[in-house]
Amino acid sequence: MSRFLVGKVNVRKHILTHQNLHLEVLDMKQAKILTDNESKKVISYIEAFDRYAERNKAIILLTHYCGLRVSEIASLLLSDVRNENGDINEVIHLTANQTKGSKSRRVFVNKKAKTALKQYLQSDLSVIQHSYVFHTQKGKRFNTNALTTLIKRLYERVGIVGATSHSGRRTFITKLATSGVSVRVIAEAVGHSSIATTQRYIDVNDELISNAVELV
Repeated sequence: MSRFLVGKVNVRKHILTHQNLHLEVLDMKQAKILTDNESKKVISYIEAFDRYAERNKAIILLTHYCGLRVSEIASLLLSDVRNENGDINEVIHLTANQTKGSKSRRVFVNKKAKTALKQYLQSDLSVIQHSYVFHTQKGKRFNTNALTTLIKRLYERVGIVGATSHSGRRTFITKLATSGVSVRVIAEAVGHSSIATTQRYIDVNDELISNAVELV
């Protein structure tokens, strides 16, 4: 391939990456931020009534407590989440091919998400037959669209209006901000190369302002 064609491919890839990030920002800004009660409500429903409770609980908690994108969850391999001893990794290393920004990153696994992953993998022994962590009832790998639909339906079943597959990630970001975590740390945690992107996701609410003035 000529240098000219290689250059065109790289430029196109760069443009598409920025377009994808721009679309993510728009989707995130429209996604509902979940209250603690709403988060508990969807988990309680899954545990009580969902046929695939362990799988779906793990998926939801990876968005709520780790801030993972749906596309990243769909791309997770068994080797990403579990070590040679069968233990859940405390840190998931995502390659550039697995992330939306085409940049490798580390994901620190929250204890609740870690427990949910462990329970899921122990409950579904058929997972070891697949390379990917999450698969459908037909044994096929979840793609991003199917996983997006699944998450949205779970919220709809418990009557949470306006919640989307981005709600868990946006809630995660806002909770960190409300707890006083710096924007730079949040950006690193969710895989943003620019803190300006992270700032657009944060919902400036009364709790955030109240916590801020108490720091003075």
